[in-house]
Amino acid sequence: MIKTQKSIVTLVSEFIDYCKKTGLSSHTQENYKRYLNKFILWLKKSKKENLKPYQLSPKDISNYKKFLAKYKNEKGQPLKKTTQNYYLIALRGLLSYFLARDILCIVPDKIKLLKPSEEESKNIIFLNLEQIRKILRVPDVNQEKGLRDRAILETIIFNGFKISKLVGLNRTDIGKLSQRSRVWVERYLKARQDNNKAMFIHYRSRKGTENRLTPRSIQRIVKKCGEKIGLPFSVTPEILRKSYIFLLKDIKVKPL
Repeated sequence: MIKTQKSIVTLVSEFIDYCKKTGLSSHTQENYKRYLNKFILWLKKSKKENLKPYQLSPKDISNYKKFLAKYKNEKGQPLKKTTQNYYLIALRGLLSYFLARDILCIVPDKIKLLKPSEEESKNIIFLNLEQIRKILRVPDVNQEKGLRDRAILETIIFNGFKISKLVGLNRTDIGKLSQRSRVWVERYLKARQDNNKAMFIHYRSRKGTENRLTPRSIQRIVKKCGEKIGLPFSVTPEILRKSYIFLLKDIKVKPL
């Protein structure tokens, strides 16, 4: 392991550049940048902007958690524990990147996530890795509609898009997608025989209607896929969107 003399602040920029090269979507890149900027803010407020990775201690992590707990959002409200976990997961990703480059630092698993409050827990449902694998295998990719549904699932999970953004995607937006989801979207678009500009369309032939899928249609597709793998709760695009974020242990997306 190398005791690099580069500061963590400097290495964050290198990490974000690395994210671009690994094919993560621009949306995911922006999330990492936003979450890690909070850590940089804490470093500067603590007069630790020159801190090296090997100098980051468990006490520093504890103090950063206290900082997040006291931090107020733009509405003047404290961050929910689930939101604080996003910042901690991003920091885990940064440390995983350090280790992958043989840079000496604290082990990412030393950063324990916060247990949500009872009220927050009632509204939190996530899929585990095996459930994500199963739901991705539900659509029949030998059919055009199945290819579409698989592309939709991949785009939600591996880009973190909210449903409003998903329905607004056009064919020309394919460059904004993560490398993994782009593969499935390209297969789907190649199978289509229409000139509709929308990335995801329905197959109901109604004259004078927009072929672009609606939010409700996407919700039905996701729910149906969840039902087919026997989940005891209804799966929504929001559940899919957040599930993979919490499963990320490092920056590299493992094959599913």
